[in-house]
Amino acid sequence: MTLATSPELTREERARISDIAGTLETLRNELHRRVVGQESVVTQMFAALLAEGHCLMVGVPGLAKTLLISTLAELLSLQFKRIQFTPDLMPSDITGSTVIRQNENGARDFHFMRGPIFANLILADEINRTPPKTQSALMEAMEEQQVSAGGKQLKLSPPFFVLATQNPIEQHGTYPLPVSQLDRFLFNITIDYPSTAEEFRILVLTTSTYSAGLTPIVTHEEVRDWIALAKKIHVDSQTTNYVASLVRSTRPDSTSAPPAVTRHVTWGAGPRAAQSLLAGARSMALLAGRDYATVDDVRAVALPTLRHRILLSYHATAEGVTPDRIVEGLLAPEESSA
Repeated sequence: MTLATSPELTREERARISDIAGTLETLRNELHRRVVGQESVVTQMFAALLAEGHCLMVGVPGLAKTLLISTLAELLSLQFKRIQFTPDLMPSDITGSTVIRQNENGARDFHFMRGPIFANLILADEINRTPPKTQSALMEAMEEQQVSAGGKQLKLSPPFFVLATQNPIEQHGTYPLPVSQLDRFLFNITIDYPSTAEEFRILVLTTSTYSAGLTPIVTHEEVRDWIALAKKIHVDSQTTNYVASLVRSTRPDSTSAPPAVTRHVTWGAGPRAAQSLLAGARSMALLAGRDYATVDDVRAVALPTLRHRILLSYHATAEGVTPDRIVEGLLAPEESSA
């Protein structure tokens, strides 16, 4: 059965899907000319972009987060801006500010100077190092796709994609994002150290005269078309039911919650998590060149979608239980009672 949220694809749109998947694979190959490894991270970034969602990227310094994001913007012909979050950063440093200027006739008027948020792809570097007031200015832009300034609402130009980074170490003096703000991110992507072979290649490339000159592969308008097409990927009732039951099983007061959840979880994922799972599954289907999403597509995005939406109890944290362990148990029910 086709859901109301899955408009029927035209014959032309179905034909375009395989072409888009091929172009995305070319994008991946071009990106890896400059960034070594991080295959799952790249896949999740592509999926988030197609789903028109934002990402929180967690990893220690030096894992090429900035290079990865700026390279993606270059290949997609998107305007890129980096905002370095610091304790003294003000909301106006992100959104912009109103100034008095003198025009050519000598008269003075108010003029709004747009901030770095007016771009397509934003790197919010170390978002947890700035106060909540400034974080909230970014969250409004992420949620509403607009900026409030001088009593007016200024729309942001789509596609608008925020990739916020966090350093999992050196947490002293930071401002951790509350669960309500974490929920604004489609994915929480964990970036790990490279493998031995990947690290060797990194050393070879970065300590030589090698320089990867890249050329944009797609246009800004094509990216917008991809996003619109991803929303039309077919999702049947079986896949939708799986998403609903998976999300409900993260809630300790649910009758479908396994013992590991009732024992270790304080708060589970909400409806936005289910919406994010479906959006991510559609994107994964498009990446694979399919016009329909499956349960396997949902499972492929379950970890980055749910890990930041599950709040563990104090005792669970003390015992070394992680949200990833909880989600992995839900994806493998026979192990969920552990």
